[in-house]
Amino acid sequence: MHRSSLPRLFSALALASLACAAQAREHNPLADLARDESPTDRLIVKYRDGVQPFATARGEAAIRVAGNRQGVSVRHLRAMSGGAHVMAISRAISPQEAEAMAQAISAGDPDILYAEPDHLLKPLMTPNDSYYSLQWSLSDATGGIRAPAAWDKASGSGVVVAVIDTGVRKHADFSANLLAGRDFVSTSFISNDGDGRDADAADPGDYVTAGYCSTGSAAANSSWHGTHVTGIVAATANNKTGVVGVAWGAKVLPLRALGRCGGYSSDIADAISWAAGNAVSGQPTNTTPAKVINLSLGGTAACGKTTQAAINAARAKGAVVVVAAGNEKANASTSSPANCTGVVSVAATTKAGGRASYSNYGTSVTLAAPGGDSGAAIASTWNTGTSTPGSDTYAYMAGTSMAAPAVSGVAALMLSANPKLTPDQVATLLKSSARAFPASCSGCGAGIVNAEAAVAAALAAK
Repeated sequence: MHRSSLPRLFSALALASLACAAQAREHNPLADLARDESPTDRLIVKYRDGVQPFATARGEAAIRVAGNRQGVSVRHLRAMSGGAHVMAISRAISPQEAEAMAQAISAGDPDILYAEPDHLLKPLMTPNDSYYSLQWSLSDATGGIRAPAAWDKASGSGVVVAVIDTGVRKHADFSANLLAGRDFVSTSFISNDGDGRDADAADPGDYVTAGYCSTGSAAANSSWHGTHVTGIVAATANNKTGVVGVAWGAKVLPLRALGRCGGYSSDIADAISWAAGNAVSGQPTNTTPAKVINLSLGGTAACGKTTQAAINAARAKGAVVVVAAGNEKANASTSSPANCTGVVSVAATTKAGGRASYSNYGTSVTLAAPGGDSGAAIASTWNTGTSTPGSDTYAYMAGTSMAAPAVSGVAALMLSANPKLTPDQVATLLKSSARAFPASCSGCGAGIVNAEAAVAAALAAK
């Protein structure tokens, strides 16, 4: 959520140590392998120690019979280190058929220690981005979303994700994935850029002096909130720089609806409508409509009729609307737009997989994703400026604002794998594929978003 997400710049030591680790990984890009459920044309057979020759008469018969059952012939290809032997099958067969053959061969000769398919393996996508190992939310066994296995099947390519937020700095780590976008802030009091709505979605900074927003309101530095959220969604992968986004192959449509003191729901509603390709008075046609809309924003209120109508219209265009559940440690039913109908409302979890201390909760929450907490926040793109823009950098932030774009990224991966999915199907599959919470997370929905299982479910869906 805007303002409640606290940035912490990476320490120079952390950056230096991670850079060294990244360089070491680049020397062994195939270090992580995953089984590919592809056909194979080989088996591995190992006889018990001391059995000579390689294939006894009984073993040859077992191999021949197993091959006949599958309509193939089998021949000896080569010996391996350790005493096993590779057997070539006359044609490729499915993993299930190969497993059945291996079991039949083992059962046919007690001198065989084991027989197994010689599976084809492939590299598991491990980005070479220099700060990737700081992104525990992507791959940590306990608290992560299991993104690397999903990336072997989808990258988000072909999907547009709208980020409705404070606008964006054209950070070098995601500029290749950035579309033009628009500024929907209608008043200069909030905009801080000297004008109203226009074609410039750049974030000029949302810093405020004490008392600017209201009597007694606190001073605050620029948050660069939209820049951080955008990096979580779609920072470029394998550019040996910075971080990697959940849907690193997707395009981001930045829509500025927040500025100093926040943003009006009327501006946010227009941005939602325009993002999906619906007409908005005074605005040109959106030629790159989004299939996922991320709203890392909210406030304590009922879901307004205007906001609900914009969400309904966006869903009717096929857009999945993902919303942060809120950072008030309260029931999400009191936070809008998390309490609107038809949205995917996202609570935040810690590295331990439990509910983050600040996260909203309740029956309106759809599922959860890593939002971080003290000691383990979410790493992403940022800017050095305290008021006006400075240079590109990276920072840690924590909040349901960080959890929502993780789910938006997974939704983009799903739609990249299966573009026919409807918003309701995406929501259903996100819930059914979510994994159980490893720690207490009462009121956090169906589970922690599971990118690997969600993409597999998308591929299997009609």
